[in-house]
Amino acid sequence: MPKYRKMLSDWNAPYIQGLVRVMETQSKQTVANWVVDYAEEIMVPIWVKSYPSDNRPQLALDYAKKWLNNEIKLPAAKRIILECHQAAKENDANPAAQAAARAIGQSASTIHAVTHAVGLALYGALAVVYDKLGFSASWENLEKQAAIECDKMTVSLKKVAVDNEANPAKYNWSC
Repeated sequence: MPKYRKMLSDWNAPYIQGLVRVMETQSKQTVANWVVDYAEEIMVPIWVKSYPSDNRPQLALDYAKKWLNNEIKLPAAKRIILECHQAAKENDANPAAQAAARAIGQSASTIHAVTHAVGLALYGALAVVYDKLGFSASWENLEKQAAIECDKMTVSLKKVAVDNEANPAKYNWSC
């Protein structure tokens, strides 16, 4: 199998920075709910298309929601989220599904550390374009389409963003 990129890697790309700037205006709760919902709507179908009987990514999102709703403690959620990361590691023969599982795992991990939210863009945008174009498309074309997906993410976050958020999350980006 040819080598493929596992994530977007240009932290300074306008499509990443635009999304990050909106994230920085929002609370951890708002960002975590948004990434979990977005991952469930967009990433889970990419995973399920290839692995319909493997529910680890969906479970990770379900447990993240339970934590967000104060139904469970963080250790219980983390254990299930780690299983989603394991699902990604086990399925490197399918770049779209693997990137989707990574995006889901990072999205669910936002309950632990809000900086994980950017994983939705870094892995998820690539999952969408691999699913649409295949992983053998030119990097230039893949990145152009990934930028479009990141713009969709930004629009989606803006729809749920709280105006003049009183308690924006503190980010320590170390990318």
